Amino acid sequence: MIKLLPIKLIAFLMLIGTSNSLLGQEVSGTVIDDTSQPLPGVSVIIKGTSTGTTTDFDGNYAINANNGDVLVFSYVGYETQEIVVSGPTINVTMQSGVALAEIVLVGSRNPSRTAVDTPVPVDVIDISELTAQGPQVNLNQILNFVAPSFTSNTQTISDGTDHIDPASLRGLGPDQVLVLINGKRRHNSSLVNVNGTFGRGSVGTDLNAIPAGAIKRLEVLRDGAAAQYGSDAIAGVINIVLNDNVNELSFNVTTAAYFSENSNDQTGGVDGETVNVSANYGLPIGDNGGFINFTGDFDFREHYSRMKEWEGTIFNRYNTIERFAYNDGYNLSNFLDDDLDNTYIDDLIAYANLAGLNVPLDASKQDFTGINDGINSVAGYLTQLTFNDDGEINGITPQDNTEAELAARGLQRSDFNMRVGQSELRGGRFFANMSIPLDDAGTEIYSFAGLSSRKGNSAGFYRLPNQERTYTPAYIDGFLPEINSTITDKSVSVGIKGLVNGWNVDLSNTWGKNAFLYTIGNTFNASMQKASPTFFDAGGFSFMQNTVNLDINQFFDDTLNGLNIAFGAEYRLENYEIIAGEEPSYGQYTQEGELITLPSQNPAVDFFGRARPGGSQVFPGFSPANELSRDRNSIAAYLDLEADFTETFLASFATRFEDYSDFGSTINFKLATRLKASENINIRAALNTGFRAPSLHQLNFNSTSTIFQDGIPVEVGTFSNDSRAAKLLGIPQLKEETSQSVSLGFTAKLPEANLTVTVDGYFVAIDDRVVYTGQFRGPGTGTELDNLLSQANASAASFFANAIDTESKGLDVVLTHKANIGTNSQLKSDLSGTFSKTKRVGDIKASRVLEEAGLVGTYFPEDSRIYLEEAVPRTKVNLTNSLTTGKFNVFLRNVWFGEVSEATTTVANQQVYGSKLVTDLSLGYRASESLTFTIGANNLFDIYPDRTIEANRSSGRFDWSRRSQQFGIGGRFLFARMSFKLK
Repeated sequence: MIKLLPIKLIAFLMLIGTSNSLLGQEVSGTVIDDTSQPLPGVSVIIKGTSTGTTTDFDGNYAINANNGDVLVFSYVGYETQEIVVSGPTINVTMQSGVALAEIVLVGSRNPSRTAVDTPVPVDVIDISELTAQGPQVNLNQILNFVAPSFTSNTQTISDGTDHIDPASLRGLGPDQVLVLINGKRRHNSSLVNVNGTFGRGSVGTDLNAIPAGAIKRLEVLRDGAAAQYGSDAIAGVINIVLNDNVNELSFNVTTAAYFSENSNDQTGGVDGETVNVSANYGLPIGDNGGFINFTGDFDFREHYSRMKEWEGTIFNRYNTIERFAYNDGYNLSNFLDDDLDNTYIDDLIAYANLAGLNVPLDASKQDFTGINDGINSVAGYLTQLTFNDDGEINGITPQDNTEAELAARGLQRSDFNMRVGQSELRGGRFFANMSIPLDDAGTEIYSFAGLSSRKGNSAGFYRLPNQERTYTPAYIDGFLPEINSTITDKSVSVGIKGLVNGWNVDLSNTWGKNAFLYTIGNTFNASMQKASPTFFDAGGFSFMQNTVNLDINQFFDDTLNGLNIAFGAEYRLENYEIIAGEEPSYGQYTQEGELITLPSQNPAVDFFGRARPGGSQVFPGFSPANELSRDRNSIAAYLDLEADFTETFLASFATRFEDYSDFGSTINFKLATRLKASENINIRAALNTGFRAPSLHQLNFNSTSTIFQDGIPVEVGTFSNDSRAAKLLGIPQLKEETSQSVSLGFTAKLPEANLTVTVDGYFVAIDDRVVYTGQFRGPGTGTELDNLLSQANASAASFFANAIDTESKGLDVVLTHKANIGTNSQLKSDLSGTFSKTKRVGDIKASRVLEEAGLVGTYFPEDSRIYLEEAVPRTKVNLTNSLTTGKFNVFLRNVWFGEVSEATTTVANQQVYGSKLVTDLSLGYRASESLTFTIGANNLFDIYPDRTIEANRSSGRFDWSRRSQQFGIGGRFLFARMSFKLK
């Protein structure tokens, strides 16, 4: 196939080269508003084609067009104008009064359709304005604060998810929104979210790999579109349109930090410092409108923590003995000798007595530890009995000695804090966008490409000295393990498009790869004891996607009142790889230092006989048993018809067939209509079916990771659905999710009031939704499941499963207003809101094996229900005001975040966190034509979510929820920005 592509491309070029073409001319001019001010960013497009440009900072444009062509001038907040080309110069004055009149590339394949006229809701977001005025600089956070139906927050204590923020549209999963760049499918991240966050079990797209400075605008299609664009588009589509500016250098430097009363572990001050440097420049190519545009940016952010202090136990009485021995220069590993009674028992007794324990000189190790034998347990010098709810003895536990040891060691409880907040991140991104016209008939070769690299550092739960996870001879006071990630993202798209006998033909190939590698630092493999390193290569994973598209369309303006016919085909190849780490990162070892490979082997134990876990603490590495490389391919064909039957009635129909090599075929449909009830009111509706193929990650991911269940660490093995463990529990193979959705809404323009209103309601039903199950444990009696868990160095098992059906419904409202104040002031206002609800419907689709074992509640547990239904705001309202007067700009935004609930399996602890209002404010000053300074704040009033109840605090770790996030826990964020534009 690869060898044939060049031959096919040459043949295609020859075909286009022989097509009829007309000699064109460069048409140029200046676009101003109704106050005679130049308008940058106005869309200029040749009607009926996808050929277009935008005005520069001074309102100037240039485009190659023929006499008789119709140029369409459109800009958010202004009336669209159509002007017939009759000469080389066309100057335009835009009249205010219409919002969302930008021609869009998503939601409709009609090349002249605007956002207001589409039969489905499309938000057009001007990124350049937001990056100049708003405090956010990464794409996820920009969207989170500007698009009500979009949700994304920085996660904490979530392994790799600390470094890639899961995002959603309309409250559905991160993997149910499709991302396009310039209309081409973007590859997913290689990370699958398996820890305790919204979107658990899903795979999203890493939007932060795309520099905001490379983006001209965002188009957010808030409607199911699988029949148009294929898998993943159940919730909608985000299309990123890249910059095509030329002869203009844009340079931005932003520095910011959190100035909050809860900064620095709730002591106040400044933390979480951030720096972002971004540059964009474009060059013209040839004389026919060709260009190449480059964007590069670099950012760095410090971590912050919002944990006050650890309130649980830290030291036991054995740690006290260790302190005396350590201070005396003694080798603490001697106390862990297999034959302690015959080797170093006298040393143990001597240091115990120095610690004031008054132990007899003939004491044995068992006298220290006691006997742990259920009701027959006996306490030792260092242990105490434990009792069940009926008051019966059920075991022993080490005696706590925390307060005395803190005083003796000169330590405070805050010395044992975790980093509860954002991770540290350093990254760079580079993007390029290019178009080279080949003739005057619109034939062009185009390409865009991106490269990003980020290095992250986050920390897990503090490993305390009194835990079997801590090898105290190496870490006398315990340790805070760190996850270091290296995330690389590469992509390139190349295509050629032009006219062939009146048809617009677009042939392209888009390739992308995301890789995520882990190195674990300041940690230990406790089962290796003194032989363990402190830094581990834990392996990682990667995902590659290559998509070939052929898209053909033609607009017939003389059929009905306009008919657009589009059809095409797609071939997609995907590859998912898991890369093994080094042996100490995943292995569990015996007391003799042998790698455990058999169920009959026992792991090393601590002084009290508790088994030491294997692998690098905080993130066990991938083993050779996890390592794999899996491929699949899919083919698709679509037909998309859109007709204006009359001047007032539009209807569109789309259907798409796809066949996947790993689960079969699917065919989907979409029907959409728009009725012009009057000159200024449109009524629109859509009905569609959709699907989402289970990702290669969900089909193949397998590993062992430490997951904290209500504050208790559990080594959970994730097993694939074709594993023996899955068969034992009756968990079936994964299949595709299917959906049915309907939307109904209207758009209204009130020219006299300069107001545009859109209201859209929707309902989405999804069957066989893929979830990440709860943790299944073996009975502990040596069963086959017990042995499989032991071999995976795990105590519980989880899977991906088509466990439930869901329904989502909601209402999206957008109001846009623009007013001129006096002679040189302008106020833009946008009020938007989303009101949504998602719920599970029907029974949990558990196997008979699980039903008979009473494990249905583990298949889809209560915390998974909260993650699905209540872990992100279902209500979000955004009011944005931007006032420009002379050289000053004032940006004010208020965002209302609705309530969320704590995601926990304990129903009594499912705390509801109330709604909050977050205010952003910035002031910009245009010092010259080229230089602008901006200062401002995100969360001006230092608003925090509600504090957690005592049951959810995890002994002081989480004063604010880490599982259910509204807008983060950073507090007030102040920024300063310098923007420089040179032409």
